[in-house]
Amino acid sequence: MSTYNIVLDNGGVLRVGFGTLAQNDQIVKDAKARLDEMVATGELAGGKVIKINGPASLPVAVAIAHAVSHLYGIVAVFDPKIGKYVVSVSHGPGYSTGDLID
Repeated sequence: MSTYNIVLDNGGVLRVGFGTLAQNDQIVKDAKARLDEMVATGELAGGKVIKINGPASLPVAVAIAHAVSHLYGIVAVFDPKIGKYVVSVSHGPGYSTGDLID
């Protein structure tokens, strides 16, 4: 089992979460390895918008955002307090940083 789990669901949501107990240095390596695997197999092919949902430490969140921002024009992260996704990275028209998405 990995220290960090990443799965892309059919709705275009990247579901993320902690696995086995580890420190952030190892978790970041495992998250990056999983993302690289998903890109290599075509599972994470890129597109207009990716939504990310699930718990992440700050180092892991930055590693995930960096990796997917090279593939997607818009990166939005779920905020449970608001109940919506907050656009965190915007490289194109349609959404601006800070916009909310259902």
